[in-house]
Amino acid sequence: MNPADQPDWQGGLAGDYPCKQETHAIVGYAFEVLNELGHGLNEKCYENALVVEFKRHGVAFDQQRHFEVLYKREHVGEFIPDLIAFGKVVVDTKCIDQITDHERGQMLNYLKITGLSVGLILNFKRPRLDWERVVLTPADTLKRRGS
Repeated sequence: MNPADQPDWQGGLAGDYPCKQETHAIVGYAFEVLNELGHGLNEKCYENALVVEFKRHGVAFDQQRHFEVLYKREHVGEFIPDLIAFGKVVVDTKCIDQITDHERGQMLNYLKITGLSVGLILNFKRPRLDWERVVLTPADTLKRRGS
């Protein structure tokens, strides 16, 4: 695979990437949640705690918003992301051993379905927050349209 065609897991250059301020804020809120609740609880607890932080900080968000999944223009199901913050970032809370290519691939699909380009996977399994930023590149979008 051509490196230019690969998904951008971390958003490219550290100084210039989409939704930089928003993702930094969300990760900061996740640290606050982890410090307060501790690690290893049910994922829904962390999702709901992030909602509390979003409200406290005046962050626009959707929780459990429904998106239609189409196959050859036919409705085949729906996708319901945990959170969309700032109207720009899909946030997926996890409590798993580690973030793998499976979660990264899921996030890319979430981004394609929602039409957004940035996602955060937040893993609250351990005492130290594990997180990854996933960016849907134009090449990923073109591949989907060409399929």
